[in-house]
Amino acid sequence: MREKTLVKIIIDCINKCYLWKYNLVRWIYYKKRRLICKICGAENYDQILKPWQYKHELKTWYYIISRCKLNLKNPITYNEKIQWFKLYGVTPRITKLCDKIEVRIWVKEKIGEEYLIPLLGVWDSFEEIDFDSLPERFVLKCNHGAGYNEIIYNKSEINEEELKLKFDKWLSTNYAFTGGLELQYKDIHPRILAEQYMENGEKDLYDYKFWCFGGKCKFVMFLSERNTHLCMNNYDLDWNLLPFTYGGHENSKKDIERPAKLNEMIKIAEKLAEGFPHVRVDLYLDENEQIKFGEMTFTSFSGVMRWSKPEVEYELGALMNIRDYLV
Repeated sequence: MREKTLVKIIIDCINKCYLWKYNLVRWIYYKKRRLICKICGAENYDQILKPWQYKHELKTWYYIISRCKLNLKNPITYNEKIQWFKLYGVTPRITKLCDKIEVRIWVKEKIGEEYLIPLLGVWDSFEEIDFDSLPERFVLKCNHGAGYNEIIYNKSEINEEELKLKFDKWLSTNYAFTGGLELQYKDIHPRILAEQYMENGEKDLYDYKFWCFGGKCKFVMFLSERNTHLCMNNYDLDWNLLPFTYGGHENSKKDIERPAKLNEMIKIAEKLAEGFPHVRVDLYLDENEQIKFGEMTFTSFSGVMRWSKPEVEYELGALMNIRDYLV
C-alpha cells in the first residue's frame, strides 16, 4: 500500500514538472510574440503573419511543390484568404460572435434558446468557481480562444491545483497573439464558463461542422471517435462522402448514417452564417437527437489547412468572396 502511494506521489511530481515546463515554454513564446507585435504595431502585422504562415505551409504539399509565399495583395487560395481576413476582415460583430459567452445572446435572438447547450456558470477567475454547485460531469472552458477547455468526467477526481494553473495561464493570455494573429479574439474579455456535459456514448461527441460561404453551406465535416483516433469525414449536402480528407485524419471505418435532422441543421447553419463571406458553424446532436449550437469559427485552423487534394484549397478559395464583403 505504501509502495503504491509512493509511486503515485512520484508520478504526480513528474506530471507537475512537465506541466510547469510546458506552460513556461508557451508563456515565454507568447510574451516574446506579444512584445514583437507591440513594437511593430498593427500596421505591420502582415510582416509578422507572412513568415508564420510560410513556416506552417512548408509542411504542406502545395507549398513544397510551388514554392509560393503568402500573397495578401491578391489572395487566391483558401488559406491565403483566411490570412487576409485576419488582418482586414475582422469587425466588432465578429469579435462578439467569437466570444463563447456573448455569442449565446446572438444565437438566442437568431434561432432560439433551445439550441444552446445549458450554461452552468460564468466567472471572471478560477477562484470564483463554486464546484459544489456543479454536477459530477461538465465542461469547463474559457471564452476567448480555442483549445482552452477541460472535460470533467468525475468532479471528485479534480486536481484543483493543476486545473487552476491551466486556467490562470489561459485567462492571462491574449489568444490573438499566441500564433497566427487571429485578431478577432484580441478584444474579448477573458472569462470562464461551465456548460452541461454532452456525449453520444463511450465519451464520444458527434460534431458537425457546416462550412458556409456567402451564407450558403457547401459541405459538412463530421468529427467522431475522439477518444481513440479522431476521424474527419467530409460530406456533401446529400450526405455523400466527399473524396478528400484533412490533415492526415482518416475517414471513419464505421458506416456513418445520414443524421435525421441534417436539413434542419443546414438551415440553422445558413441562418447563422448570413452576411459573412465565410464561417464554419459547429453543431451537435445530443443523445436525444436535439440540435445544439457549438461555435462559429471564422478562421478555421488559423488558415493553415492541409487538404489531401490540391484542388480543394483552390475551390474553397474561389467560394470565399472577401472583396465584396468590405465594399
